[in-house]
Amino acid sequence: MSEATAAKIQPATGKLGVMVVGMGAVATTLIAGVEAVRKGLAKPIGSLTQMGTIRLGRRTDNRAPLIKDFAPLTDLNDIVFTGWEIFPEDMYEAAAHAQVLDNDHLNSIKPFLQSIRPMPGVFDQHYVKRLNGTHVKKGRSKCDLAQQLRSDIQTFKSQVERVVVIWCGSTEIFLEPSAVHQTVEAFEKGLLEDDPNIAPSQIYAYAALKEGVPFANGAPNLTVDLPCMIELARANGAPICGKDFKTGQTFIKTVLAPAFKARMLGLSGWYSTNILGNRDGEVLDDPESFKTKEESKLGVLDYILQPELYPDLYKEIYHKVRINYYPPRGDNKEGWDNIDIFGWLGYPMQIKVDFLCRDSILAAPLALDLILFLDLAQRTSSLRHLGIQEWLSFYFKSPQSAPGLYPEHDLFIQSMKLKNTLRHIMGEDLITHLGLEYYD
Repeated sequence: MSEATAAKIQPATGKLGVMVVGMGAVATTLIAGVEAVRKGLAKPIGSLTQMGTIRLGRRTDNRAPLIKDFAPLTDLNDIVFTGWEIFPEDMYEAAAHAQVLDNDHLNSIKPFLQSIRPMPGVFDQHYVKRLNGTHVKKGRSKCDLAQQLRSDIQTFKSQVERVVVIWCGSTEIFLEPSAVHQTVEAFEKGLLEDDPNIAPSQIYAYAALKEGVPFANGAPNLTVDLPCMIELARANGAPICGKDFKTGQTFIKTVLAPAFKARMLGLSGWYSTNILGNRDGEVLDDPESFKTKEESKLGVLDYILQPELYPDLYKEIYHKVRINYYPPRGDNKEGWDNIDIFGWLGYPMQIKVDFLCRDSILAAPLALDLILFLDLAQRTSSLRHLGIQEWLSFYFKSPQSAPGLYPEHDLFIQSMKLKNTLRHIMGEDLITHLGLEYYD
């Protein structure tokens, strides 16, 4: 890395404060997992920042350092956690309730988890019908609630060097952009007037971005994908990215669909159903919250397969997504897919996938990577004021891109975009995979 390039990235000095919104299954799995890794009790499997490598230069150069050794990421030992939750349990009680990690794991880090108690959260049952929070902030207006969140962030910022906020809370009811979302001025007026189009997740995002703090959204809520939030993010140098962690079924879709397209195999139908029994499943049992999740999951195939370019292969796709709440399954979600494809001369074939996955186990490393990469983006002069960090699309069901630009859903293109961005900011040559230089 050249000195000129190095000077454009501020070092990861001091502590990185992580403020988690919603300290349930995903958050406790993330926090407990990071502590277990720090104590040498487990490996950070699933985390690209911790276990992934990045090729540099020609294939014959044999340069493939770990990403964490290549880019100036925050060390896990320098992360400090806090957050907000609408239930008062400490992180040990919340993790035990979530039943994701076994007792041996939890008891090995019990004092650490007990030391983290959430601050009261901003909550309105209108937006999440199936929950009834008991540990919530009270305020005269949504503006007052936003100011309380800003005060929480300011207090935490005084104790650490930098802060990232990440939403690991529940899926809110389906909302569409409205007049209140078009400018920061309109949004702030809406906060004062308790505009019903402003959901709690938007209040958190507004508070973070006003404080110059990056914000990641792990749910499909309408949150930072709004003109007012993009305006704030760019003005205050607070990076934002997509929404809805790409963990189970959609992760598989963004692997298989590009393969079908690459081989010019047709697709006539894709039926997806899920059963899960955690709090997320309970929330999604409400039709209004399911609508939000459905919109996020349904958009993937159209963007990848581009039926307008390949009408003979993809113009008549029947795509159905179902999610069913089944309490006995807990956090161990099952995603079942029936895929009807067709090949040479139109002859039909089928693929069936039964993915018995652990929802929070898949989500936790994504959350960790986003925290570290958003912090890196804010310390990088060429990324800090872009607002949207499209290079982090890799982690989301609904990637965020510039207005008018279609999002990239193909997992392999997303991976290339992410690694090439790291090469770019570190002053290394981009990898195109052309390879003709080996045959000169």
